[in-house]
This record gives sequence, C-alpha cells and structure tokens, in this order.
Amino acid sequence: MIEATRALTKRWLDALLHVHDTPERTARAYALGVFLGFSPFLGLHTIIAIALAFMLRLNRVAVLLGVYSNLPWIIGAYYLATTMLGAALLRTTLPPDLSERLRDMLQLSVRSREFWHEVMRLASPLLWPYTVGSLIGATILAAIAYRMALAFVIRRRRHQTTTGNALDSKPPASA
Repeated sequence: MIEATRALTKRWLDALLHVHDTPERTARAYALGVFLGFSPFLGLHTIIAIALAFMLRLNRVAVLLGVYSNLPWIIGAYYLATTMLGAALLRTTLPPDLSERLRDMLQLSVRSREFWHEVMRLASPLLWPYTVGSLIGATILAAIAYRMALAFVIRRRRHQTTTGNALDSKPPASA
C-alpha cells in the first residue's frame, strides 16, 4: 500500500513538474488550489478550482493538488478552529443553551422539516465567523503553500537539469 501511494505521489509530482510554466506560475496554481481547498466554499472546491484553472490557464494538476490538500481527517478541526477565530474576531457569542439545542435537534429525523429548520437556526449565528475565519486561514495557508511549492519546484527542476534526468525525456529505444 505504501509503495502504491509513493508511486501515485511520484506520478502526480511528475505531472505537476512536467509543465512548461515558470516555477512561480506553477506555485501560484498550487497556492490557488490550497486557498480554495481551505476556503468557506465547502463542497464547491473542485468545481471552482477547475473553472478558475481553465479561465486563468493554470496548471490544473497543481490547482487540484492544492484543493485536495484539505484532507478528510483535518477538515473538521480546521473549520472548527477557523470558525472560532472568526467568532473571536467578530465578537460573536454562542447561545448558552447551544449544547441542549443541538442534542434536541439530533433527536429529530433528518428527513423532517423541523430538523433542517433547527439546523439553520443553530448555524445562522456562525455563518459570518465561519466565512471570515476560513478566509483568513485559507489566505495564510495559500501564502505558505506558495513559498513551499516555489522552493520545491525550483529545487526539483535544478536537480533535473544537473543530473540530466528531465521528466520529459524518453527512455532509450531498445535495439
């Protein structure tokens, strides 16, 4: 399994670095993907990323790699932390009976209108903190991702030119 993951990662990196874009442009594409992946547009990340990659003529693989940096096992913690940041910045206070209301809501059927009405009632005070916090977090992560991707692409391309191991070179034909 680890070997399969390594092989997949190598193929993605090779596809990422196989473009004729400048390192800066490739790093910008990746950073845009990271921004979108951690933005408040949860559920629309991929669609927005592909549309922007086509409109801006960016490396689609780099953009999608950035989007998929937001992994399932960190998504909950990330959005919780950034929503808390947004709530602190906007001075939003949670209702004192939130846990009771949440517990009552979870007793309702997901198919009922009452359930969704309660979801909207509980989530509405957190909409702005969620939006502001995740935009701040996405911006910070995108800036970090740009610097890291730029250094990685430059180092990788420099290594390839010094070793003569270009990604687009073809294997020698067998006689």
